[in-house]
Order: sequence, then C-alpha cells, then structure tokens
Amino acid sequence: MLAAYYELNGAAREVLKVAEVATPVPAAGEVRVRLTASGVNPSDVKSRVGVIRKMPFPRVIPHSDGAGVIDQVGEGVDPGRVGQRVWIWNGQWMRPLGTAAQYIALPAAQAVPLPAHIADDAAACLGIPALTAQHAVTLAGPLAGKTVLISGGAGAVAHYAIQIAKAAGAKVLTTISSAEKAQLASAAGADVAINYRTENVGAIVKQHTGGRGVDVVIELDLAANARLLPEVLAAKGKVVAYGTGVAELALPAFFCLLNSIRIEFFLIYTLDEKERAAAVAGLSSLLERDALFHNIATRLPLSEVVAAHELVESGKATGNVVLLID
Repeated sequence: MLAAYYELNGAAREVLKVAEVATPVPAAGEVRVRLTASGVNPSDVKSRVGVIRKMPFPRVIPHSDGAGVIDQVGEGVDPGRVGQRVWIWNGQWMRPLGTAAQYIALPAAQAVPLPAHIADDAAACLGIPALTAQHAVTLAGPLAGKTVLISGGAGAVAHYAIQIAKAAGAKVLTTISSAEKAQLASAAGADVAINYRTENVGAIVKQHTGGRGVDVVIELDLAANARLLPEVLAAKGKVVAYGTGVAELALPAFFCLLNSIRIEFFLIYTLDEKERAAAVAGLSSLLERDALFHNIATRLPLSEVVAAHELVESGKATGNVVLLID
C-alpha cells in the first residue's frame, strides 16, 4: 500500500516520505479499513517533531483520525461489517500505523459506523476535534440556561464545541482574533464573538452576563488564558481544559479558592471505556441528525503530506486540514 511515514523526528520536509509499505492484515478483534481521508491534527505534528514523545517505533505512519470502508475483518468480528463506512479514532495512538495510508488495521471498536449523509472528508475531522468538543461539553455539566465561554472559537475543537454547547441549550460566548474568525464562530452558533486582540474580554463577558461572569469556560490553552479567569468566570464556576501551551502554569489561586472554582483537565486520547462510549454516542446522535457543520480549511492529496503538516504547524489553517487518499 501507499503510505506517508517517518523514521526520525524532525521537520516535515526532512523526515516525511511517501512510498509503498506492507499492507496490514487485521488480527483477531480487528478490522481493516480502506482509507479515503486522513485528518491532520496539531498533535500529529508535535509527535512527528518529537515534542510529545520521541520515536516510539522504528517507523511511524502518522495521524489518528480518518475515514473509509471496512474491507476485511479479523477473527471474532462480525463479517457483516465488511463494506461498512466508518470513521476512526486513536488510529496512531500508542501504535505505529496511523491513517496517513491506503489501509489501516485496528480494534473494531475504533472504527465507528458513519451515517450515509456524512462525507468522508468531514468524517476525518471527528476523532480528535469533535470528540474532544463532545467530551468537554459533557464535563461542563448540564448547560441548559447556562452561559459558556469557549476560547479560540474558530479552532477545530472550539468550532465543534460551540455547536454542541448550543445544542445543549447554552448561551455561548467565544474569543477570536479577527473579523473572519468572528464570522466563522457566529456561523457555528456563537451568540457573542469577542476579539481578544482589540476588545476587553472581561468587560464584554460581564456585559453579556449581567456582571456575574460565565458559568463555564472551555479552554484550549489554560496557561495562556488563566489570568482572564477572575474577569470572566462566575463564583462556583468551572473550567474544562483540554490543552495547555506549556508544562507549568500560573493560576489566580486566591480567586479560585475564594470563589470555589473547579478546574478539570482531560486528554482525549486517554478516555476510559465508559467516557469514550458516551462521547461516541453523543457525537453519533448529532451526526445522525446532521446537526454539525464541519469546517474544513484545506484538502490535499496524500502526496502533499509535507504541505499539510507545515500548514497545521504554521497555525494559519482556520479549520481542519484533511488528506484525501486515492
């Protein structure tokens, strides 16, 4: 099969190759998926560079997210799944072979049935961005009638989180950095888009919450934005953090203590079985109702995997970057 891979950590154009490699065969409990699309996420870029971890295997086919059709099943898997369209989560997590290839073999549970009306390129955005958003909103608690601040509203995760929080009955405020991104966040359903570069985030949040602040903050980079918490979060509010830009951070500890603030971190890769099942079920329900808008910034062929990684690494892609696999 044709695949993109690297055998050393380093810059995309120095270590990524596209060439023929052995086609995987599904083991017991696995399915093999003929892939049509592969999502490129920031974590894929960081893994390739070596920021997250150094080379865990002699050769890595990157990417955790993807979509395609099951073409073989291993022992113990219902043969009726052959021909089923699916989307994939944790394709390359703790494994050497990800979705940047024509085929992937992986545990059957990691290939989730895909509704017929969801396109393959959209399905390749679900494993990390949409599942992260779904679990973040779940951790935020019942949101009907509550107000949520979602940081980075034009980002891949936040764009889904806005939609999912609105579907749960929340009023959604979000931060963005340009008029273009404000339009994107508003199209996703955000009630208020605040340009953190030109506007006073705290003042605008207070204006739209009667002076009390939001009930929940869903945060992509707690290290960068922790200083804003006293300005935006109500007493007994909650922060759900799915990312941080640095290993250690400074918190407004007195504010958090005096106001009984709860802070909860999670990593989408390590959800337990119950959490994963709930996130997949919640997302599947939204997909069945065609209730999500998928923001794809760029589609590139597998042969342009270097350009895809460099685009994600640059931070200039407003939306998901997807590789299309022939």
